[in-house]
Amino acid sequence: MGGSESITWGARIREQPLLFVAIIAGVLLALDLIARLAGIEIPLTGSRTFGGTLTFGRFRGLIWNGIVVGLIFGLAGIGLSMTYSILNFANFSHGDLVTTGAFTGWGAALLVAGWGTADTGYLLLVRSGSGENVNEIGASIVEAPLGILLGVAVAAVATVIVAVAIDRLVYKPMRGRGGISLLIASIGAALALRYVIQLVYDGTNRGVTSTRDVDAEILSLSVDLHEASLVIVAVGLMLGMHLMLQRTKLGKAMRAMADNKDLALVTGIPTERVVTATWVIGGALAGISGYLYVLERGTIEFNLGWFLLLFIFAAVILGGIGSIYGAIAGGFVIGFVHEVSLIWIPSDFNAAAAFVIMILVLLYRPQGIFGGVTTA
Repeated sequence: MGGSESITWGARIREQPLLFVAIIAGVLLALDLIARLAGIEIPLTGSRTFGGTLTFGRFRGLIWNGIVVGLIFGLAGIGLSMTYSILNFANFSHGDLVTTGAFTGWGAALLVAGWGTADTGYLLLVRSGSGENVNEIGASIVEAPLGILLGVAVAAVATVIVAVAIDRLVYKPMRGRGGISLLIASIGAALALRYVIQLVYDGTNRGVTSTRDVDAEILSLSVDLHEASLVIVAVGLMLGMHLMLQRTKLGKAMRAMADNKDLALVTGIPTERVVTATWVIGGALAGISGYLYVLERGTIEFNLGWFLLLFIFAAVILGGIGSIYGAIAGGFVIGFVHEVSLIWIPSDFNAAAAFVIMILVLLYRPQGIFGGVTTA
């Protein structure tokens, strides 16, 4: 048994030497992290050292940030994974659906939070132009909880309307023409939607959330209430997706259609209704993820979703294309690496670190973490 396992690993190392290098690098990074937490520093060459100083508080903060960012990637990735598994094409307009939810949701949140303190158009257009600053408007979970919650609902509804409209106008007439045609059409839809957003809301990067009194002490820990709200909403939606997939007729129909669309049609499953439900659920989750990302980030811009799209795709590919649970797991991995890698590299390179991990994992497991599992 032991001998056969050694031969197998030897063969893998010969076939994939980069995998062996990655394992060694992972072990060295783990040892370096332990040394940093212990305050041990060993000089190497020049100014380089092994180990160093890393407070437990900063390490805990990076892990928390990784969880928060991972939830965003995972939540947005669910809709992208559903689209691929049920409709069989990579939807490049998904990132701009994320942006749609961010702007429409925050337009509603600012309108409620700043009612009577600023011009209605200025609030609905998410502070486009000049006017009252974010602290005067007071859009935060502390100062305007009703507005923040309303923004979640509006982000979902508005994005669903846009997603279904794009499907009816662009994708539905092209079904059956193959994934490449739909992929190219989705790129065109993405560009059109992005510049409509820029035309309506303008292209400036501006703040939207109030920074007053959003930190609180919970169990002797300093917690950002916006981040805590993001975690609660995102985890609740993920649990809801699990229950829907496993315990409802719609969920079973989605899984059946993802496994075999022709067989699902023969057995009487209303495939067109399932497709519509896919756009409704995927669009709602995409819009809410964009809204929550801005809640945590504090600023908004018209190409926000485009910048996130590569991370969302990375999460879906890493988790296993077509698997909702894989999208969630992949989101956590990408988010964790994106933040924790800051221990060793500057922030300008942490995005590259996340993609390197994706490549390394796929070298060992090409089908992804949950590869072979469709929809669920």
